[in-house]
Amino acid sequence: MTNSRKTAIARRSLGSNVGKRLYRLGTLFWLSSGLLPFLEFSARAQFRQAATVQAPEPSTPKSSETGIAADQHLGQDPAGAISGTIVDETGALIAGAHIKLSQEGYPDQDAISNTDGQFSLRSSIPGPFQLTIMFEGFATQTYSGAVLWGENYAVPPITLTVAATVTNVRVSMSLEQIAEAEIKDQEKQRILGALPNFYVTYDPAAPPLTSKQKFKLAWKATTDPVNILVAAGTAGMEQAANSFPGHGQGAQGYAKRFGAVYADSLTGTFIGSAILPSVFKQDPRYFYKGTGTVRFRILFALASSVICKGDNGRWQANYSAIVGGFTAAGLSNLYYPASDRSTSALTVENALIGIGSSAAANVLQEFLFRKLTPHAPNYARANP
Repeated sequence: MTNSRKTAIARRSLGSNVGKRLYRLGTLFWLSSGLLPFLEFSARAQFRQAATVQAPEPSTPKSSETGIAADQHLGQDPAGAISGTIVDETGALIAGAHIKLSQEGYPDQDAISNTDGQFSLRSSIPGPFQLTIMFEGFATQTYSGAVLWGENYAVPPITLTVAATVTNVRVSMSLEQIAEAEIKDQEKQRILGALPNFYVTYDPAAPPLTSKQKFKLAWKATTDPVNILVAAGTAGMEQAANSFPGHGQGAQGYAKRFGAVYADSLTGTFIGSAILPSVFKQDPRYFYKGTGTVRFRILFALASSVICKGDNGRWQANYSAIVGGFTAAGLSNLYYPASDRSTSALTVENALIGIGSSAAANVLQEFLFRKLTPHAPNYARANP
């Protein structure tokens, strides 16, 4: 017997002794203060009771929970025990499962299954209960039942099933794939919806281009029909002005001029934007800034004619554009008439003019061309 149980019995015994003593004192008081009047009253009451029907004895109240007479529970502990076994789908016993007992209006109780998969919990009150069984790697199970007054409720074996495995697959693009997607955007960039503007990126954190992508972009630019038409128009204006008279006039002279203009575009683009950028591992594109003060953006645009972003993401001297400009100018002497070929000094002068024109074009890129480019892509700006 527990200490609390003994204490309760001792308290009931003490209360009973006190009650008996009070009863005895009351009896002595009655006898000393008026026993005869009481006996007279009792006799008259018995005479009247003989003429009346005896009242039925009151019924014994029953427990609302179990329907058993309440006096049958006197001396019994109302709490019951709930026990059971936890197994898996193969019938193997599961040790360490967490079992939670819930009864309305009472705090939850917890237990852990032992090495035999068994558990035991003490219910707070008779009535409905719910068990929740949890174990890592298995789906949570519940069991509901009702325990009677003082009952030892045996739960049927509870089987846990393996939890369904949910695998989250995160698909991400490689830097090369992202660069390829951005090239496709760049190939759609056209000033006024017509003039190609492929060598500018509006993504400040654009990934570097592979050598293959650099050559692909150069081929796309030099074979674009609009660029070919621009070369044809330039040749026509040169013929009208009789520029480079060594080419002559007529259809043959126009063809030579067109070939020279297109060759300038072809060699300049491939050498300065594909071959040398692949050798020096540099990005041939202009990186649109779009933020900062006007002065800062102008200086950035001008500087971008002699500096560029490397494939490693660092800014560096633009060897590709500088060396490419001198190389393309020197190669042009191979297909221009001897009388129109440049001297070494003129070649250097033309290369420097090319760098200056690139700086001017960058300023236009920064402040004008984007406004004239329909549906220009808008990328999220990189965090500094």
